[in-house]
Amino acid sequence: MGEPFNVLTRKARRSAEDARRVVQVWRDAYAVISTTETILTRAMDAAVDHGLSIWDAIILSAASEAGCRVLLSEDMQDGFNWGGVTIVNPFAPSPHELLDDLRGGVH
Repeated sequence: MGEPFNVLTRKARRSAEDARRVVQVWRDAYAVISTTETILTRAMDAAVDHGLSIWDAIILSAASEAGCRVLLSEDMQDGFNWGGVTIVNPFAPSPHELLDDLRGGVH
């Protein structure tokens, strides 16, 4: 929940109040898991082994723990797979096949 808030306020330049409302809607619509000791330990391993920032590694580790197959990110390496999660850049010139699957084949 912190990363979307951060992106909305810093990159999208939305007000903190607006970002909070958006994140609360997402929280109500989607499953949220806690950042556990296991997630943090796996995140440190991913950061060390693959040169990820700790924050990106925490997101990736939490996605893996939650059973996600796809993580949309323009900041991480498109196509990188770790812990059963594939990073997909939604803004890449050639969409990843997993993104096509999520869109139902619609471009």
